[in-house]
Amino acid sequence: MEDFSSSDEDYYYSSDRDSLDGFENDESDSQWVTSKSPTTKVITKESLLAAQREDLRRVMDMLSIREHHARTLLIHYRWDVEKLLAVLVENGKSYLFASAGVSVVEGEHTGTSLLSLSSTSMCEICIEELPVDTMTKMECGHGFCNDCWTEHFVVKINEGQSRRIRCMAHKCNAVCDESVVRNLVSKRHPDLAEKFDRFLLESYIEDNRMVKWCPSTPHCGNAIRVEDDEFCEVECSCGLQFCFSCLSEAHSPCSCMMWELWTKKCRDESETVNWITVHTKPCPQCHKPVEKNGGCNLVSCICGQAFCWLCGGATGRDHTWSTIAGHSCGRYKEDQAKKTERAKRDLYRYMHYLNRYKAHTDSFKLESKLKETILEKISISEERESILRDFSWVTNGLNRLFRSRRVLSYSYPFAFYMFGEEIFVDEMTNKEREIKQHLFEDQQQQLEANVEKLSKILEEPFDQYSDDKVTEMRMQIINLTVITDTLCKKM
Repeated sequence: MEDFSSSDEDYYYSSDRDSLDGFENDESDSQWVTSKSPTTKVITKESLLAAQREDLRRVMDMLSIREHHARTLLIHYRWDVEKLLAVLVENGKSYLFASAGVSVVEGEHTGTSLLSLSSTSMCEICIEELPVDTMTKMECGHGFCNDCWTEHFVVKINEGQSRRIRCMAHKCNAVCDESVVRNLVSKRHPDLAEKFDRFLLESYIEDNRMVKWCPSTPHCGNAIRVEDDEFCEVECSCGLQFCFSCLSEAHSPCSCMMWELWTKKCRDESETVNWITVHTKPCPQCHKPVEKNGGCNLVSCICGQAFCWLCGGATGRDHTWSTIAGHSCGRYKEDQAKKTERAKRDLYRYMHYLNRYKAHTDSFKLESKLKETILEKISISEERESILRDFSWVTNGLNRLFRSRRVLSYSYPFAFYMFGEEIFVDEMTNKEREIKQHLFEDQQQQLEANVEKLSKILEEPFDQYSDDKVTEMRMQIINLTVITDTLCKKM
């Protein structure tokens, strides 16, 4: 992405390409996460005000209202201008204003002192008779003394309710004029007035479902705005790629729910419990798990209790290799056997997908170190007297490798849930599941084979090769990037 100015007309990065791609001028590239490439805009701290003003100006011009009224409307409708327009068309301007707490009264001015025939007026909050020039009246028609207004505003700002501070009058839904809030609070608490302004500015991100902060650590200060679909993966100008919906790392082809379940499964001790179920049996006296470490079926717990490994029943210590004195357990317990067998099968299935997921994740981390090495090789190659001057195909291939490796690693948790019995057990028959699993695994294996080929070729010392061999390598990398892209889309 290229640099930008902070003017109103040009205030953010814009990307109409695949946000995870990282390539330019490549017509063969296409989106594999969704059917349509998401349009994303990166908003910086400096350009946040200009981004907010664009939507404010649209509403102000359309409804002929002041800025603070437009902001109140947009905050109420979560900065969704299209939704605001829909409510206006369907229910009219009166309903639009009333539901958002906007009071527009012609000929009156917010924040002026109360006009009265007498020089004093009663504040209904503190129940004191005060000069009218110390009283302030809002657009809703309610007026109170400046001290009560100020205390009300301070409490609301400290409670984090700066974006919608309502009138103090009983059952009044009107939102107070931000200029009045700013004016009264700044006289006593300048720091709170700045905090109030910051909250109003950041409401464009906090209350906007199509704009979210970049989750980078430490925070880069940028926000991402998507234009079409909020369920997509985006890339910030700081280089972080993440899921816009759940703010986790980019995890396609897994859905957000799949990724949440997988990370929890890997983090908690559920599989440890499975292992204990498969490999141990509880002591009949203290109920602690006991692992069998020998061939004899008489086992002893650390508490001193001896029991039969076959049935789990307490016994004495007198025994031979074939029998235990006074004990016989030839009866088959079907429920316990089924439970143990199911736990063993689930554990082996989980370990299959976990091992492959970790293997590709580890490969991704190792291949990430290739970037510096490849840049050095490119620098050496460019300094040589050669007919080849453009080596962008190498960096493009490397970026394709990173993306394909990431997709490949996340395809294993996807398959674990897609073809398991936790989420989609009622969505397809066993026959359909088997067919779809075989098709998916075929595509997965093809992608895996081509990713490994691409990784192997990129590690070659092309800076030492002749021009003919470099040209041959170039064609191999370009072909493999096209193949891996196609396989990613198919998956």
